[in-house]
Amino acid sequence: MAVVDVLSTTGKKVSQVELSDEIYAVEPKKSVLHEVVTAQLAARRAGTASVKRRADVTGSTRKLYRQKGTGRARKGSAKSPVLRGGGVTFGPEPRSYAQKVPKKVRRLALKMALSSKLKENELVVLDKINVDRIKTKDFTGIIEKLNTKNALFVVAEKDTNLELSSRNVVGVKVLRTEGLNVYDILKYEKLVLIESSIKGIEGRLLS
Repeated sequence: MAVVDVLSTTGKKVSQVELSDEIYAVEPKKSVLHEVVTAQLAARRAGTASVKRRADVTGSTRKLYRQKGTGRARKGSAKSPVLRGGGVTFGPEPRSYAQKVPKKVRRLALKMALSSKLKENELVVLDKINVDRIKTKDFTGIIEKLNTKNALFVVAEKDTNLELSSRNVVGVKVLRTEGLNVYDILKYEKLVLIESSIKGIEGRLLS
């Protein structure tokens, strides 16, 4: 088991904590991480692009003019795709971009992402983080002491003061344990775990 120092919000060491090798000592594979991150980003796409087809356009279905004798090309209704204001023939339709990734692969990728942060010395464990009021300045004071300008903070449970105080800070994000994902871990330079969140991560990945 890896032993990591637990810091206070002032940056001082207060204790140590053991991290399970089953989660934090997995050799990262780019192919697995790429598959899961790609699926995450694809699932975020709205897929709502759409056009009006011939049946969706408002207009008369009466034939515009007689079939023969005018010298012009034959025409049907005003809804024809070749006419201005008519329906679109080959346009986009609402669709889902979601990609299915096996649960075991998603779990493995999460372990790999956590392991990579520990391996690169970019994982920080805090004993606790207290924000007594909803104040951005209070939160920025904490991250300045920790020297973490670009970081993902992982907390065990809902903390309204912390979440609201951090939401306007550029380069910082606060996530609860259940929302921890591969994309956000890799996106931010530092991964800051509140000590109480470690058990939640283990319960999620070792169950």
